[in-house]
Amino acid sequence: HVQLVESGGGSVQAGGSLRLSCTASGFAFGDVAMGWFRQPPGKEREGVSCINSSGGTTYGGDPLKARFTISRDNVKSTLYLQMYSLKPEDTAMYYCAASPRARCNGDHWRDRNYFGYWGQGTQVTVS
Repeated sequence: HVQLVESGGGSVQAGGSLRLSCTASGFAFGDVAMGWFRQPPGKEREGVSCINSSGGTTYGGDPLKARFTISRDNVKSTLYLQMYSLKPEDTAMYYCAASPRARCNGDHWRDRNYFGYWGQGTQVTVS
């Protein structure tokens, strides 16, 4: 069965860095687009970044693109999100998600329904 397991979250001071990982199993990881979303306390879940099966990337806005880097290792079936210069407003539960499609397809990936499988999330707290 499909599993997505996030790790790497934690508490960090403003200006610090974290690298999130998402280990996938139960499907052809290398064939699908993958995404990172986050949900701040009391707010809606929002798209952070998406990566095509081939490695092309897109972000949920220039401010995120400036500080976050999404990547994938298809051999290890693992998705990453490197986060730099973290701010208190980055505090959120971070989720990885797998799409049934190979590409992020413009801004379509920002719709949660573009993704069929979700992990349980990893908490990031920036103070």
